[in-house]
Amino acid sequence: MIASSRAFSVTTSSSSLFTGKLACLDLEGVLIPEVWVNLADRVGVEALKRTTRDEPDYNKLMRYRLDIMNKEGLGMADINAAIESMEPLPGAVDMVAWLRERFQVVILSDTFYEFGMPFMKKLNSPTLFCHRLSVDPNGKITDFHMRQQDPKRKSISAFRLMNYTTIATGDSYNDTTMLAAADAGILFDAAQTVIDEFPQFPAVFGYEALKEEFMKAHDKTEVAGCYK
Repeated sequence: MIASSRAFSVTTSSSSLFTGKLACLDLEGVLIPEVWVNLADRVGVEALKRTTRDEPDYNKLMRYRLDIMNKEGLGMADINAAIESMEPLPGAVDMVAWLRERFQVVILSDTFYEFGMPFMKKLNSPTLFCHRLSVDPNGKITDFHMRQQDPKRKSISAFRLMNYTTIATGDSYNDTTMLAAADAGILFDAAQTVIDEFPQFPAVFGYEALKEEFMKAHDKTEVAGCYK
């Protein structure tokens, strides 16, 4: 269930700056708006605005969300309507294109394929690793299925076992194990609480600053001998 094999192409014709390193990005809050926040606004259920910036335990957060969905009689039709009304964050498409000229790009997200795939088309089909939902014939979400526990960190660890150098970025608590496992980790547009709790990661705001930090991380891993 991978969005596109293009992200793993080793063709260098698009740019002489291509490095072969992996740029690993969170999705919501980094490239697209928060789906659950937009759903909450659309259906008028304030409780659905709780995200991983508020609750680090993703399993607990999802059980909370599904309980509210069930209580309010909401289903996939409501989520699909919210997703159809959303676009990537301003500048996100250009950011992904910029990264793909210099790195191989992988999206590591705690979203679900049912949510994420429409956005992959809008972002020109980078590779997406995430989870999936169980939905009954009436559109009710009955369960969620994690690809594995702590999947972002484990994905980074697997890439490194394959001798890839990884530079990762995210905005929330559930991204921090990924950032710690990577050769370089960057907090992007993160809440101040996350920045204060994880001062070991550089924190940047806006895509231009993120580009600069990616290139700093690239240079540092080159100097450290991490380039494979």
